[in-house]
Amino acid sequence: MGLTKQYLRYVSSAVFGVIGSQKANIAYVTLRGGERGRYVAVAACEHVFIWDVRKGEKVLILQGLKHEVTFICASPDGVHVAVGYEDGAVRIFSLISRESNVSFNGHKSAVSVMNFDNLGARLVTGSKDTDVIVWDMINECGLYRLRGHKDAVTQALFLSDRNLLITCSKDSFVKWWDLDTQHCFKTLVGHRSEVWGLVLLNQERRLLTGSADSELRAWDVDFLQEEKAAGEPKVKKGKTLLDDEDDEAENVEDDDEERILRCKKVGSILREARDRVVSLTTDAKARILVCHGNDSVMEVFTVLSDDELQKKRSKKLKKAKKKMNKTEETAEPEVEMTLKDEIVRLTNIKASGKIRSVDCLSCAGAELKVALLLQNNTVETYSLKSSEQKPTANKTARLTLGGHRTDVRTLSFSSDNMAVLSASGDTVKVWNRSTLQVVRTMACEYALCSLFVPGDRQIVLGTKSGKLQIFELASGSLLETVEAHSGAVWSLCLSPDQRGLITGSADKTVKFWEFELAKDQGSAQKRLTMKHTRTLQLEEDVLCVRFSPDHRLLAASLLDCTVKVFYTDTLKFFLSLYGHKLPVLCLDISHDSTIIATGSADRNVKIWGLDFGDCHRSMFAHDDSVMYLQFVPKTHLFFTAGKDKKIKQWDADKFELIQTLEGHHREVWCLSVSPNGDHLVTASHDKSLRLWERTREPIILEEEREMEREAEFEESMAKEEMPVVPGETRGEAAPAGKKTVETVKAAERIMEALEIFKEENRKLEEHRYACGHEGKQVKLRLLSPNPILVAFGNVSVSSATDFPTVELEVSLLVLPFPYVPELLKLFNTYIQQGLEVELICRCLFFLLKIHFGQISSNQMLLSVINELRTNTLHKVQEIRDLMGFNKAALQFLQREIESKEDVMFFAEATGRLQEKKRRRRKRERAILTIA
Repeated sequence: MGLTKQYLRYVSSAVFGVIGSQKANIAYVTLRGGERGRYVAVAACEHVFIWDVRKGEKVLILQGLKHEVTFICASPDGVHVAVGYEDGAVRIFSLISRESNVSFNGHKSAVSVMNFDNLGARLVTGSKDTDVIVWDMINECGLYRLRGHKDAVTQALFLSDRNLLITCSKDSFVKWWDLDTQHCFKTLVGHRSEVWGLVLLNQERRLLTGSADSELRAWDVDFLQEEKAAGEPKVKKGKTLLDDEDDEAENVEDDDEERILRCKKVGSILREARDRVVSLTTDAKARILVCHGNDSVMEVFTVLSDDELQKKRSKKLKKAKKKMNKTEETAEPEVEMTLKDEIVRLTNIKASGKIRSVDCLSCAGAELKVALLLQNNTVETYSLKSSEQKPTANKTARLTLGGHRTDVRTLSFSSDNMAVLSASGDTVKVWNRSTLQVVRTMACEYALCSLFVPGDRQIVLGTKSGKLQIFELASGSLLETVEAHSGAVWSLCLSPDQRGLITGSADKTVKFWEFELAKDQGSAQKRLTMKHTRTLQLEEDVLCVRFSPDHRLLAASLLDCTVKVFYTDTLKFFLSLYGHKLPVLCLDISHDSTIIATGSADRNVKIWGLDFGDCHRSMFAHDDSVMYLQFVPKTHLFFTAGKDKKIKQWDADKFELIQTLEGHHREVWCLSVSPNGDHLVTASHDKSLRLWERTREPIILEEEREMEREAEFEESMAKEEMPVVPGETRGEAAPAGKKTVETVKAAERIMEALEIFKEENRKLEEHRYACGHEGKQVKLRLLSPNPILVAFGNVSVSSATDFPTVELEVSLLVLPFPYVPELLKLFNTYIQQGLEVELICRCLFFLLKIHFGQISSNQMLLSVINELRTNTLHKVQEIRDLMGFNKAALQFLQREIESKEDVMFFAEATGRLQEKKRRRRKRERAILTIA
C-alpha cells in the first residue's frame, strides 16, 4: 500500500478591517453600567462589534455562526441585544456573559426589522419573507406569526399601553394589528410607493411615515374606546359624525376598524432630500425625530409638547390681537396650529460620507447624541444641544483607523510572516498579524498590486494610473512616485534574486526594474529608488506576470485569453498556453518551476506543464470568475479566490479539491499566503479581511465530501414546507416556528427516547416476572444499562431529550402519530409526580390541538385522557395555590417596606416644607427692602 498524502486543515482565525457592515443598522448599547451614549453596536459580517467611541477601541465581540447580520436591537433592560441574521434566525445575546443562550428560528429569509416592547418581554421581528412574528422573551418561544404584507417588512412597533402592533412594508401599506385576536383590523393605503419607516409621536397620538418621496406624512390616531369611555361624541375637526356624512362617504371604514381607532391624514412635512427615506427614528421619549436618505445629510426635528404648543399658540394669539387692535376690528381672532408648528426643524448634520443608518439618544442637560454608520466603513458620532434655538452639531468621534474606506484590492505578507499589507483606493495599511492592529496608515493612489521590498522596510504599490509608489514603513512617508506605465499596473512580481521586480500593465508592456540607493540633493542619506532596465512589448494588455522561481522563465497573461511564456535572459518566446475562453486574471508558478496554474474569468483553473506547455488538467473551480491564485510555498498545493465568495485549496498533482473556506459574504478580490504557509489572508467586497490559520488537524477527502453532502441534505430538508396543523386555515395568524434541521433532530431524539423508555420498561417487566414476588427487592442496577444512555453519560431519558423550548412545538409537529399515545402515557406519569408541570401541559395541549381527531376517535386513549384531565387540573391548581400564597407573602413584605419608607418620606417632606417657608420669608424681606 502506497503512502497517502496528508493535508492539513485551514480554519478561520479572525475577521478584521471592517468597522461596520452595510447590511445592518447601528444601535446604542449600555455596557457594564457605563455612561449612556459611549458604546455603539454595529454588524461586522456575521459578528457584532461593540465600539467604545470615546477611546475608538473595540471592547466586545458577539460571535456569530455563519450568516451575515442584518439587524441589531438593544433591549430596554440594557443587558440583552437581539441580533437578526440573513437566514431569518434571531439570537439573543447577553452583554454580561457575552454568549447567546436563546435562538429563534421562524423566518425564511433575512430579518429586516426588530423591536422590543416597553418591558422587554416581547420581541417583534419582520422579514423579507413578508411575515411578522411576535416572540415571548420570558418563555423563549414564538407566540404567533402575522401574515398580510405582500413585500418586505420595513418597520414594526408595539404600542406602549395597548396590545396593538403597527407595521409597514414595501408593499406601500401600513397595517394595524390587534394582538389579542391576532388579526389586522386596519390598513392605511395613503402611500403611492414603498413605506420605508414610521414612528409614533405625541404619546402615540400621531403617526409619521416615510416613503420613497420627500414627504413625511402625518396621521392623527384617535382611540375610540377612550372616547366612548369618556362619553364624548366622535368628533372630526369640530363636527360630529351626524354632520359628517360627506366625509364618511369618501372614507368608508369597517365597523371593526371603528371599534378600536380612527386614523386620519393631517398633512405632511417636506424633507430637504429628494430621495427615499432610509432611516426614520426617534429618541426614547419621542421628542427628537431624525431621518436621512441615501445622501450624506441627516435632518433633525424636535417635536413640541402640549405645553410648548399652548405657549406658541398664546404668542400667536397675542400677535393677532395686537394686529386687530390696530385695524380696529371687533371679531375674535382665530389661530390655527399647523403641523410645521408642532414638528420644528432643528438642524441638518452633514456627514463625511453617505449615511447607511442612524441612532439617537437623549442624555442629561438636553444633550442629543447621534451615531451614524456610513457606507464607507466609518462610524461617526455627533452631539448637539436640543434646547437651543439653532443648535450646532459637534463631531465627537470618528472611527476610521480599523478599516479601509473602499475595497481592498491587493494583499501581501512580509518575509517574516508578521506583517500584512493591504491597499485600497485611497489608503495602504500595514497590520500586525498577531494582534491585528494597524501599524501604519498611508495615503496612496488607487492601488492594484503590491509587495514588500526585501528587508521589509519599504513597500511598492502599482496604481491604476500607471505609477509605482514607494513607501518607507519606519516613517510612514512616500519616498518616490515613478511614472512607470501609461496604463494601469495590474501586476507586480519580485525577481527570484530579490534585486528588482517586473511590472505588467494595460499599456501592453512588461517592464523590468532594479532596486537602487539614490542620494537626494542636500541630503547625506540614501533612499530606495528603482531603475528601469528592460521592456517587453506585447500585443495585448498584460493582466498578470510571474517569474519562475529558478529565474529562467517569465509568464504573462494577456487580454486575448492566452498566457505567453518567455525566457528571462533573452526575452525570446518559449510557450503559448491557450485554452481559456475568457481572459486569464491570475496565475502562479510552483516552487520547483515545473507547474503553472492559471485562473480565468471563465470560472476554470488549468494546470500546465512548463516543460512542453501541455495542459495536465482543466478544473471547474468556482461559480464565478477566479480572481486570484497562489501556490503554498514549497508545495504543489494552491489556493484560489472567486467572485462566488469562496476560497478553495487544490492539489496540483492529484487535481483534487482539498477544502473550501467559506466565510466571506461578497466577492473575494485577492488573497496572500504567508512565506511559511501557516497563514492565509483574504480580502472581500464586504470590506472585511479574514485571517486563516493552518492547524495540525489532517483532512480526509472522503470525509470532506461526505460532510458536504450532509450539509446539502440538511439545507434541502430545512427548505421543505412546514406540516399543516389540522383545523387551521392559511389566514393572517399562524404558528411562529419553522422546520429546521434542529427541529427534525429534536423529533428524532424524542422518538429515540420513547423507544428506550419502552425497551427499559419491557426489561423491567421481564426481570420482575423472572424473579417472582421477590423482584420488588431486586436492585435495578442488576439490569444492563442502555448503551445510548451510557453514551450520554448515564443520563435519564428526560435529560437525553433536552432541547430549547423554541424548537418544542415544531418538533412535536414533525413527530409521527404512532409515538403520541406512548408520549401521552408518559405525560400522565410525569404530572402525577409533579415534574415540569408547566412544560408538560404546554406539550399536552399542543398535541391535543394537532391530533384531536385521531386521539378522540381512539378508544384506547380515552382512559389516558380522563386521567390526564384529572391529574392536570389537580396539579395546576396546586401550583396556582402555591403561587398565590407566595404572591400574598411578597405583597405583605412590600407593604411593610412601603410603610417604613412612608415615615422617611414624611420626614423628608417636613424638611422640604421648612425650606420652602424659609425661602418665602427671604423673598418677602427682599420685596420690603425694595419698597
